[in-house]
Amino acid sequence: MKMVKRARKILDIEIKELQRVRAQLGKGFSRAVQVILDGLNRDGKIVVAGVGKSFHIGQKIAATLASTGSPSVTLHPSQAMHGDIGILGSRDVLLALSHSGESAEILEILPVVKRLGATIVAMTGVAESALARASDEVILIPVRREACPFNMAPTASTTAMLAVGDALAIVLLETRGFRKEDFAKLHPGGAIGRTLLLRVADIMRKDKRLARIGTHAKVKDAILAMTSARAGAVGIVDKDGKLAGIFTDGDLRRLITQRSGAIANLPIRTVMTRAPITVRTEDLAVEVLKIFEDHTIDDLLVVDGKHRLVGMVDIQDLPKFKIM
Repeated sequence: MKMVKRARKILDIEIKELQRVRAQLGKGFSRAVQVILDGLNRDGKIVVAGVGKSFHIGQKIAATLASTGSPSVTLHPSQAMHGDIGILGSRDVLLALSHSGESAEILEILPVVKRLGATIVAMTGVAESALARASDEVILIPVRREACPFNMAPTASTTAMLAVGDALAIVLLETRGFRKEDFAKLHPGGAIGRTLLLRVADIMRKDKRLARIGTHAKVKDAILAMTSARAGAVGIVDKDGKLAGIFTDGDLRRLITQRSGAIANLPIRTVMTRAPITVRTEDLAVEVLKIFEDHTIDDLLVVDGKHRLVGMVDIQDLPKFKIM
């Protein structure tokens, strides 16, 4: 418990410093965002540079920016002076990370960056540092105390730098109108892409796998249709194919327990659920999952623009699409 107590104190230091940084965010952040937006709107990119721990933080910031629609790469200052500066163009923005603002390697590349015509945005903890003075805009991260007992190892400062980098990426995402669909396109191989790229049309049951009967049918017809399609529900449609209601195996069980006598010949329109929840073919699969969770149902009917029944989504089918 002594170790846990100490760990909590370390986290308290970092939380306090994050709160300080949060309170200090102001017009400098807004101006930096606008400068970056101007560069991106000119088909430029964000080039993130740092030294030591700041370089590692920069790699994560660049990855987050790129995955949320803001083209970004990393540049190590030492490698920049040996040819890698070639990745930087006049329409680009150099996001230079240095808590002290005095990292020699960063300062060394600034004259070259200026000659190339790129814009410089500093992310630093010292407003009067050489880096801040040489930059076009400054995002100030005024961390006073590291979590290290010697106040030396970059801890609270790198945490703050990472958090502000996240804030920068998300503000850019929202300002540029980046959508879930855009996010999915940049993550095609993982669960995010699968969930966001799949549409209802890709996962619904249709044709012979769609249980469907008319409003004139009886309960026994509903049972036969569900059995034939191996479905847990049947959609009831009128003469024009428009959805009139739904009847599920749960409805059948409740009907059996609540009514005495034969139920097979009961008109389906008297026991169906009218105006059931529906989705459209173009809706996202992730929206279907949320409906299932919110309404505790197992089957969802799919309709077209004229409210005609065209398919059904069964919750049991979702795992094979790796949605759940």
